Amino acid sequence: MNEQPSKIYLLPNLMTAGNLFCGFTATLRILEGALLQSANADAASERFHEAIWFILGAFVFDLLDGRLARLGGHDSAFGREFDSLADIVSFGVAPALLVYRIVLQEFRTACWIIALVYLCCGALRLARFNTVSASHEGGAAQRVKDFTGFPIPAGAGLIASITLFMLWLTGG
Repeated sequence: MNEQPSKIYLLPNLMTAGNLFCGFTATLRILEGALLQSANADAASERFHEAIWFILGAFVFDLLDGRLARLGGHDSAFGREFDSLADIVSFGVAPALLVYRIVLQEFRTACWIIALVYLCCGALRLARFNTVSASHEGGAAQRVKDFTGFPIPAGAGLIASITLFMLWLTGG
């Protein structure tokens, strides 16, 4: 069986790179906030707020990459995999780290396990979506009908919202 290599389309993949940039930057802001937490609570809170805004910015890029790919007829296996890798950083690692540093600090022994479970569930959901999408020959219409599970961007939005509420509640 001679498979043709998947084509790489510039504009949708630039949007996916923007998603990845936002997730990576959010992660950096969370780490900076964690380092500042004991010395300067206000600066730490500012970094956490910035991280939340970068996670929300990743939503915009994630929305645009899929729309641009479908509008231009540039849906590809490469784009789907690249999007999932960016999503695991922006909507998996960054929110898990955020909830670990802010929401779950009261539960020191279990907080990393809870954050890890969220991250693993998100990664499993993305892997399942990719394998189901790759196995369907019915095209995009068939994949939409078979969509199951809770999308990782929605999970990240929930976590970002709860964390923002926790920061507001504590005056941070």
